[in-house]
Amino acid sequence: MNKKHAELAIIALTTGGKKIATQIATALEARILDASTEGLSQTLAKAWHSYQGIVLIMAAGIAVRSIAPLLHDKRSDPGIVVMDEKGRFAISLLSGHLGGANAQAQQIAAITGGQAVITTASDTLGLTAIDLWARHHGLVLLGGSLTQASSTLVNNGSIKVFSDLPGQLPTDFQVVNTPQEAELIISNHLPGEVDHQASILCPRNLVLGIGCNRGTPMQQIEQAAQETCRQNGFSFQAIGRLASIDLKKDEVGLLQFAASANLELHFFSATELNAVTGVTFSAAAKKATGAQAVAEPAAMLAAQTNTLLIRKTKWKDVTIALAQSTVKLTGEYQ
Repeated sequence: MNKKHAELAIIALTTGGKKIATQIATALEARILDASTEGLSQTLAKAWHSYQGIVLIMAAGIAVRSIAPLLHDKRSDPGIVVMDEKGRFAISLLSGHLGGANAQAQQIAAITGGQAVITTASDTLGLTAIDLWARHHGLVLLGGSLTQASSTLVNNGSIKVFSDLPGQLPTDFQVVNTPQEAELIISNHLPGEVDHQASILCPRNLVLGIGCNRGTPMQQIEQAAQETCRQNGFSFQAIGRLASIDLKKDEVGLLQFAASANLELHFFSATELNAVTGVTFSAAAKKATGAQAVAEPAAMLAAQTNTLLIRKTKWKDVTIALAQSTVKLTGEYQ
C-alpha cells in the first residue's frame, strides 16, 4: 500500500460542484482531482490509498456506488465526505472516526456555511469514541473487538474498564479493580483468564535494550525478545522501541527485526551508556565496545527512566533488558 498524503483530495462532477471544490481546496490546501479523463471509478481507485480523506461533491447514490468496490477495512479506508453542489450538507459517509471523516465534514461545513451530518452513535450520544481514544494514546488492539466495546458503551452509556496505566480515564469508562470484571482491559501484560469476552488494548511502552554478537540473525533476536516477554508476563506487542550501542547501527539482523516489528530505533555511544548508574557491569561488553554494559543502560536511556523492568537476560548471542516508558492516559482524544 502506498503511503497516504496528509492532504485532502476533492472530486467534483458538475460546474457548481467544482466551484465548491475550489472554495474548500483553497481553505484546506486540498488537491482537486479531475475525473473527466479517466472517469470517476478509476480516479477514485487511484486516490484510495494515497489520501487520508476524500471529498466527493456529487449525489450520495453516485458516491456509494463508486466507493463500494474499494471498501476494505475501516482502519485503512480513507475518510469519505459527500457534499451537494450547493455546499449545504457535508455528510460523513465512511471512516468517520479513524479516517477522520467526521472532523472533515465539520471543517468543510464551516467553510461552505452548510451543515455537517454525523451519524456515528458515540458522537450523536456524546460518548467517547473508543477507537479514536485508543489511537490518540498509542494503544493497539490485542484481543476482542473495538466495535463490540463501542457497542457496549453505546448500549449501556458506560463500559467497565480495567487499566494498570497512570492517568485519568474518560468519564464514561467505569473503572473496575480486576481484569475479570472488565469489558475493556488496558495493559501491557499478557491477558490472564477471563470468563467473558473482553477487548484488550495494549500500550507500546516497553523498550527493548539489546546487545548481540556480530552477525546474529533476525530470527534469533526476535525469538529471544518474544521469550523474554513471555517469561515475564508481558505482551510482545507492547514493545515500541529498540535500543543498543551505536556500534550496532549497521547490524543487519537487528535492523531487520526492528523493521519487521515496527520499532523505533535508538542508539547510544559508549560514553552515554557509561553515564548510566545502577546497571550490571559486563567485562565482555567493556572489552568489546568500551561500554560498561549495553542492554540495560540502552533500555533505560531510550525509556527515559532510572529503573528497569527486567535486568539483562542472556540468550545465545543475544542479551536483552526491558524498561518501560511512561504513558499517561487522559480523557482527551481530539
